[in-house]
Amino acid sequence: MKILVVEDEKYLNRNIKEHLLREGYLVDHVYDGAEALTYCELYDYDAIVLDLMMPHMDGMTFLKKIRHNKNNTPVLILSAKSDVNDRILALDEGADDYLGKPFSLKELSARLRVLIRRHHQKGNSALIEHFLFKLDMNAHQVIVNEETIALTSKEYAILEYLLLNQGVIISRERLMDHIWEYDYDGTSNIIDVYIRTLRKKIGKDAIETVRGVGYVIR
Repeated sequence: MKILVVEDEKYLNRNIKEHLLREGYLVDHVYDGAEALTYCELYDYDAIVLDLMMPHMDGMTFLKKIRHNKNNTPVLILSAKSDVNDRILALDEGADDYLGKPFSLKELSARLRVLIRRHHQKGNSALIEHFLFKLDMNAHQVIVNEETIALTSKEYAILEYLLLNQGVIISRERLMDHIWEYDYDGTSNIIDVYIRTLRKKIGKDAIETVRGVGYVIR
């Protein structure tokens, strides 16, 4: 998955970029809205992290332009402005979320995951196609070689989460937190058991193990 970071503070821009790279994203980063607009005309992104106060073209102007151009990429606004009216204005102009400065990089990536997942779910089709299988998000079913394969609720939840984060390496901790909603202590092998079962059902090459890090669907 690919993120565009638009932030004129170079230190913060670099920190966000490096954090998202560690999370497994592909990242382009620019320092003003005009440059960001050019990038959006050339490339597609899964989400945009956008500062409001920037030179040459501010974040609000950039947001208006991409929405006018029918670009519905999820946008997460970053701003030191704390006034609620500023937040309302940004959301009314088409922003999907608003994160005030200063902020936690972990919260930033968590909000991005939610935005990307929501964007996929709001798509015209609830059917996500991978070259090895298809995932029907309405019926909660997986289709392999035109055959519907039965999954347990946990198997489906793990597969859906990995697929919605396609290309991003997901740690066991993140899977445990998302699916079971409690902290992973590093000793349980429950995730590995479910992954093995999923591979038997949808193909051994569908989910890749990144040793010492986690799992990814390419």
